Amino acid sequence: MSMATHLLLIDPQNDFCDLPEDWLPRSPVSGELLRPALPVAGAHADMLRAAALVQRLGGTLGAVTLTLDSHHRIDVAHPGFWVDAVTGQAPGAFTPITAAQVRAGAYRPRDGVQQARVLAYLDALEAAGRYTLMVWPVHCQMGGWGHGVHAGLQAALDAWADAQGRSVEVVTKGENPWTEHYSALQAEVPDVDDERTLLNQPLLAALDRADRVLIAGEAGSHCVRATVEHLAAHLPSGRVGKLVLLTDCISPVAGFEAQQAAFLADMQARGLQLALSTEV
Repeated sequence: MSMATHLLLIDPQNDFCDLPEDWLPRSPVSGELLRPALPVAGAHADMLRAAALVQRLGGTLGAVTLTLDSHHRIDVAHPGFWVDAVTGQAPGAFTPITAAQVRAGAYRPRDGVQQARVLAYLDALEAAGRYTLMVWPVHCQMGGWGHGVHAGLQAALDAWADAQGRSVEVVTKGENPWTEHYSALQAEVPDVDDERTLLNQPLLAALDRADRVLIAGEAGSHCVRATVEHLAAHLPSGRVGKLVLLTDCISPVAGFEAQQAAFLADMQARGLQLALSTEV
């Protein structure tokens, strides 16, 4: 089977999708509807378009790789890791935390023993200049509904696998609770003692074997952006022109629209292709 076209689906998970009510399951424990933790406006429609693309391309897709944001409940970027000195409680979601604030005592890790390690992490993160630590809502918790793939896309991928006799490759990222891991290729602050956080050379090599790499997923302002930036920087062949961003299958986190727009413009300037899924 030709490896001509490789589809890379970045974090197409329930927690990132603005699913309509009739797509939401009910918890048998609480009776409440299970709702996405970090829904990205437009993501549900993005994933339906990605599913249609998989159905249409069928056997002309030589490979499909799916990345999954995968977190522990207590994680440096989740509320339960931290204590707000003023309230004595966990900080609210969407709270940025800087090394200076931790040194000043405004926030501290709930486990005080970890103060030095956390400060070392924040210093390294801020020195890299890409992100400030953000406390996100608990999301993509391993084993939970939110960690699962959008049902419409999953159905299309299952049908593709059954028809081709080959499984979708699944790549997880984010399991290390001590570093943020937006990119599927490398954590923001790699830990030499944890190879899961280091540059994923096998994934780079697999993508580079293709003549064309179609890229879709969520969110365009964060995980798609970080992954594609690393891909463009580290692709062994350097042939970034074979990377195709499917702009109708990618949406930004609310408030980060400018970041996605800048990312798309920057990548296009570097030679990556932008296309609609319907044009492929």
